[in-house]
Amino acid sequence: MNQTPKTTRFRRSSNSLQGLWRSLYDCAMLKMQAICVDSSDPLTLANFWREVLGWRITWETENEVVLEPPEGSPQDGVAADVIFLKVPEFKQVKNRLHFDLRPDVQENEVARLEALGAQRVSVGQGDGVDWVVMSDPEGNEFDVLRAYSPEEISGTLTAE
Repeated sequence: MNQTPKTTRFRRSSNSLQGLWRSLYDCAMLKMQAICVDSSDPLTLANFWREVLGWRITWETENEVVLEPPEGSPQDGVAADVIFLKVPEFKQVKNRLHFDLRPDVQENEVARLEALGAQRVSVGQGDGVDWVVMSDPEGNEFDVLRAYSPEEISGTLTAE
């Protein structure tokens, strides 16, 4: 089991590593195509996440809306699509899967997300954590992590 703290286990890939990540992705036997999110109103929820991520809607029906990264961006063709699927029931318990979002400035992003309709929530994270737990308009939890330190960005941080 990975014991690396949440704050350091997700490292930003530098431009020099982007090609390596794409090469590794291209030789994987299975590729993550999409993450599906159940929703009572797929278009409304997809529009919220489109604003959050800066992604684009590439498919839309009454029962399904697909978000993909901006065309031509480093994430395009690498990051999994997010598909919002219409379901009759509402969310009832804490998510077992959630998004972790890495901002440049945590406080600014939390304020922006609140303006878009997200809310701060408690899921038992306790005091002293360096991430903010929030929920989208349908109650799906997600985390806004702290920004990377200059050492993490440059790759000079060493494990303790």
